[in-house]
Amino acid sequence: MEPFGEKYRGYAALVLDENGTALRNIEPSQVEALVGGILDARKVFAVGVGRVMLSLQMFVKRLAHLGVDAHCVGEITEPAITPDDLLIVASGSGESIFPKGIAQKAKSLGARVIHIGSNADSGIKPYCYGMVRIPVRTKLALPDEIPSRQPMSSLFEQSLFLLGDIVALAIIDKKGLDMSSLWEYHANLE
Repeated sequence: MEPFGEKYRGYAALVLDENGTALRNIEPSQVEALVGGILDARKVFAVGVGRVMLSLQMFVKRLAHLGVDAHCVGEITEPAITPDDLLIVASGSGESIFPKGIAQKAKSLGARVIHIGSNADSGIKPYCYGMVRIPVRTKLALPDEIPSRQPMSSLFEQSLFLLGDIVALAIIDKKGLDMSSLWEYHANLE
C-alpha cells in the first residue's frame, strides 16, 4: 500500500498542474479588458452561486484592499447599481438562473456586465460586453473544455480565485500602488 505522503504529493501535483493549464489557456486580452472595466467603473459588483460566489467574495475583498468600491450582490450593504458601474458575473456554464437573471437586470439598468466562465455561447452572453473565458470542464462538458480529475467544478472555482489575484496584481501594477500602503484598506478590527 502506497504511503499517504506519496498520494498527497500526487494530489497536490494534480491540482497545481490543472490550475497551471487552466490559467495559461485564458486569453490575456480578455483579462486586460476586465482590468480596464474594473478601473473605469465607479463601483464594481460581483455575482455567482455556491463555491463560485465564495471565490468571488475573496476577489471582491481584494479589490476593496486596492481601493476599489466593490460589492457582492446580495450583501446587506449593497448599494444601487448605475450605468457608471460594472457587474462581474461568474458562472462556469453561464446557465445558472440567478447569475443570468442578475446580469439581465444589471444590463437593463445600464450597467456594464462581464462574464467569467467557460461557455462562450451561454445564456449570459446577450447581457455582456465582454467575457473572460476559463476554458475548463463544467457541468455541460463541452468538447473544447480542459478536462479535470477533480470533483465537479473545482477547477473552475480554483482558477477563478487565482484569476482574481492575477487581476489584483495587474491593477497594482497599472495604478503604481505601493504594496505597503495597501494595509490601510485591510480590516483592523481583528
